[in-house]
Parts: sequence; C-alpha cells; structure tokens
Amino acid sequence: MAEKKSCMKEFTKGLLRENPTMRLVLGTCPTLAVTTSVVNAIGMGLAATVVLICSNVAISALRKVIPSKVRIPAYIVIIASFVTIVQMIVKAFLPVLDESLGIFLPLIVVNCIILGRAEAFASKNPVLLSAADGLGMGLGFTAALFCMGAVREILGAGTFLAGIKDLVNIGGFNGFDFSDTLANIGLAPITIFILPAGGFFFFGIIMALTNKIASGKGLPKAELHGCEHCPMAASCSRSTLKEDAQ
Repeated sequence: MAEKKSCMKEFTKGLLRENPTMRLVLGTCPTLAVTTSVVNAIGMGLAATVVLICSNVAISALRKVIPSKVRIPAYIVIIASFVTIVQMIVKAFLPVLDESLGIFLPLIVVNCIILGRAEAFASKNPVLLSAADGLGMGLGFTAALFCMGAVREILGAGTFLAGIKDLVNIGGFNGFDFSDTLANIGLAPITIFILPAGGFFFFGIIMALTNKIASGKGLPKAELHGCEHCPMAASCSRSTLKEDAQ
C-alpha cells in the first residue's frame, strides 16, 4: 500500500507541483516551437511522454549495472533508441504529424526534461516509481503544451484542433474554424500569437498563472537555481571551470 501511495505521489507531482515546463522551466524550446496548433502540441507531448516512461523504466532497471563514469553517454544512447522507435512509428502511421513537427521530434533526444529525470530520479529509484515519475512528468508537459497550443491557435489562426484527423480519425471531424464567424463581425485572428513573439508573451502569462495557482495551494515558488542545483553539475564543464576559478 505504501508503494502505491508513493507511486501516486510521484505521478501527481509532475502535473502541477513540479510541472516540468511551467514550474521547472524545462523543455521551453519545443514548448515555444510546436504550440502554434493543438494537434502539434498533443503529438509532441505524447511522443515525449512515451520516451519519458520507457527511458525511465530502462534506466531504473539498469541503474546498478551502468558504471557511474559513463552514465550520461549510456542514458543518451537509451533515450536515443526510444526516440528513434517513436519517430519511426510516427513516420509510418502519422506522416503528416511527422512532417509538421519536423526536427523537433528527433530533438527529444536532447530534451532536458528526459535527461534530467533520468539523472535526477530514474537512476536512483525503483522501476515502478520511475515509471510513475515519467508518466506524471510527461502528462504535465503535454498539459502545458496543450494550454499553450489552444490559446495560440484560437487567437492566432481562428481555429481549434485543426488537422486532428491526421492524429486520430473521429468520424471525419477535423477541428473547428472560427475565421468566417470572426469575419462576419469584422474581426480577424491576431497573427502575432502564432509567431515567436506571441509564444514568449503567452508563455510568460501562463507561467505566472501556474505559479499563482501553486502559491494558492501553499506550494513554494518555482525558482531558477545556479549550477550547483543542476543534475549535470558534476560533469558540466561550466561548473568545473567555475570551481577552478575560485
């Protein structure tokens, strides 16, 4: 029973308390790049979630076998293997999504959320807890992408879930288009929201809202710490140079 409670705690922490994007400020590159539409956001989030779960499980299972000195290269090889599998599946069954996500799908290999959870959690905890951690962090990441994508697509393109049939076929449903309705009342989509400037603007707003909600629940504010708090600090050249300088 204690194990189940622990698994639930590790799962739920990634949804709000330690949301990788909105609280820990990780994975901001794909967050800003692919959230011009909800479909892209969901596709990227689910792909990252699958890789997170699989890599966490594999690294946790091998944590006593992988030598400490080569753990980072070993983690990257494991992560890259799962990313390759996910990319091949997406290419085979969702080619439009693969084309839309472009280089950001294979770049999941270097997503700091994946490597960060491998080093900070999976390498130190049992398989079940690591799987729960990967699932929670992945769904938290997906939720953040969905929120970003929904607002940016609605305000910037006048659509919602456009192209959803390329991700899942729901009786020919292919999203909503509000452009004609907006035109009838003399309005038009605000294009800046699907441009980088709009992405940064809304990213700041949604981070502020997330921290406000977390503060209302008594959770500590998310903070950006120095190098000593990074899971890669021991092997990072910047950290080493800083110590030498001191």
